Amino acid sequence: MTDPGPPQPPSSTSQDAAPAGASGSFSGNADTMWARAVIERGLATRDEVVQCLKEARADPDKPQALVQVLMAKQLVTMSQLRRIKADTEGERAAAANRGVPGYQLVRKLGAGAMAVVYLARQVSLDRLVAIKFIAKKHLSDPIFVERFYKEGRAAAKLNHPHIVGAYDVGQAGEQHYFIMEYVDGDTVFDRMQAKKRLPEKESLTIIRQVALALEHAHERGFVHRDIKPKNLMITSSGVVKLADLGLARAIGDQEAAAAEIGKAFGTPYYISPEQIRGLAEIGPPADIYGLGATLYHMLTGKVPFEGKNPNEVMQRHLKETLVPPDHLVPSISNGCAEVVEMMMAKSARDRYRSAKELLEDIDLVLRGESPHHARKPLDVGSLAAAESEASGPQELRHAGPPSVFANPIALGITIGLVASVLINGLLLYLFLSK
Repeated sequence: MTDPGPPQPPSSTSQDAAPAGASGSFSGNADTMWARAVIERGLATRDEVVQCLKEARADPDKPQALVQVLMAKQLVTMSQLRRIKADTEGERAAAANRGVPGYQLVRKLGAGAMAVVYLARQVSLDRLVAIKFIAKKHLSDPIFVERFYKEGRAAAKLNHPHIVGAYDVGQAGEQHYFIMEYVDGDTVFDRMQAKKRLPEKESLTIIRQVALALEHAHERGFVHRDIKPKNLMITSSGVVKLADLGLARAIGDQEAAAAEIGKAFGTPYYISPEQIRGLAEIGPPADIYGLGATLYHMLTGKVPFEGKNPNEVMQRHLKETLVPPDHLVPSISNGCAEVVEMMMAKSARDRYRSAKELLEDIDLVLRGESPHHARKPLDVGSLAAAESEASGPQELRHAGPPSVFANPIALGITIGLVASVLINGLLLYLFLSK
């Protein structure tokens, strides 16, 4: 890849406004690098970048660099370009120090605060894989490193078509790596970014596949603890795969549970109440809550609870009543809304007991039927009022006076009065007979 050089500050001429090495003559490699970087960082959409590329190439005699057009349209600033340049140089230097024998790094797929993921080719089998490396700042943290290896071991014990496969975990030089299945596609988060919210049938179809993955994981004694849109990957053929077991924990791991008491592990927008409280016993219902919060977001385009900061969001998970999804989007079916509300019940005891029960209800709703487990309790008072209203005044006019035998209290009073009269009469008769 051609190095486009550091960005130069804008001047009075458009030619000098581009990064050094990209003005004067068109550089396809440089434009490709800038385009990818701008899109990955969310500074501009893919469509906006494509349009800017077209404008940059519109006049073959006076080609422009992509960054010239991006800045002219105020899609990026000079300071943002400088940061991208610095990040790219850092990533290139880091990649040079990352090497796993038998694998060739192709390109970076993504990065976060904890790790960076590369696309790589496994030379022996000539197949593409994803390799996750621990972020440099965490290499000296033994607790983090151990958690990284736990993720690999947990993933290795799960073998399911809806869970990203694990191939190997190990160390090369100073770097710790985790090699896994490469999923060529997008994520649920990506789809929501493009569409804002997803149709009910599409959402339930995706969630059903994740529920199958959770059923498998829970049966093998693991709870994921970080279900969210970014961790739900979708292949180009539509297969959903659950990714990132970085927070996964064995349900029976008492040592880990004791060490994590009082600590909230998870993502604030989708975290369960019991995870917020840092309880020792975190089981399948926690994953069901996270999946419910994800489904809520997919259906409505909004997270269940918002706040100014993570702590405020988590407090609302604990205390605030959930606005039913069909109150935000009336087209959502009653059955689907009931499923979401049961998945997101504040108490774990009020949620689905297992992913199997959830799957049963999802299948019913997809068939247009009412859910079995998530049915709302029958309001007897409302039902009686509805029946009374339905009977109408016509029936009341012909109903006749009410019978005392229809009212237990009235019947008791009547019997008491009759008995009193009889007893008094008997006493009077005995008195007069003397």
